Amino acid sequence: MQHATTLRRVLRSLVGAAAGASLIAALAVASAAPKDPDAGGAQPERSAGVVPDARQSGGEPDGIVQVANLVYAGTKSSQCFADHFLVKAEKDSAISTSRRFHAVKLASDALYEFPLVIMTGEGSFQLSDAERENLRRYVSRGGLLLASAGCSSTEWDRAFRREMARVFPDAPLQPIDMSHPIFHTVYEIHHLKAASGEPQPLAGISLGGRLGAVYSPDGLNDTSHTSGCCCCGGNEIVNAIEVNVNIVAYALTY
Repeated sequence: MQHATTLRRVLRSLVGAAAGASLIAALAVASAAPKDPDAGGAQPERSAGVVPDARQSGGEPDGIVQVANLVYAGTKSSQCFADHFLVKAEKDSAISTSRRFHAVKLASDALYEFPLVIMTGEGSFQLSDAERENLRRYVSRGGLLLASAGCSSTEWDRAFRREMARVFPDAPLQPIDMSHPIFHTVYEIHHLKAASGEPQPLAGISLGGRLGAVYSPDGLNDTSHTSGCCCCGGNEIVNAIEVNVNIVAYALTY
């Protein structure tokens, strides 16, 4: 899977020189739609500032960034990961977002329509072989997985770590240092803040020098902006909105 060639070329040239304002400005003129994972050869470039009429599987025009909320392990998913950060991304940067998640099955080909996918929940789970293979393929072709243990669920944490070890046996989860670019795209984030006490660092899976998965065992769900959901005593990251906006920008840049 590839993101638009123009997007990557422009953003990579600007981030190193002047990360903050340049990144935000650049996002205004590049399409963010992923490409068909089975298309061979180079993808055609689009003129900067032009939003094609073709519509994505989620219903928005090509220039709108869509984010998926995964349905996995059969019917497991979550309604408790707030999509409010998509509104914040559009307000504080030039990223045009769908402002809502699209439910997508992990084993589905529709997965490749999204540059960023959310995986969250509580309790134990086990992925199917088809789900593991599709996730491995999605990440290896440029997609980014944002995973979050709902309400700091220790059972979900154990299951997620076990599944990632099966999906990426040669790329273990590793702590992400606060100097990583993921904390310095739209916002400058120097510390994670948790609901109670010191938060655990985010963990990531890197493939070829690029993060293919970002994981919070405490939770990036931002349940204050969801209806009928709470963290229920977990140690949720309270500056999750800014972190999630930065993750969107990273998914479009790298």
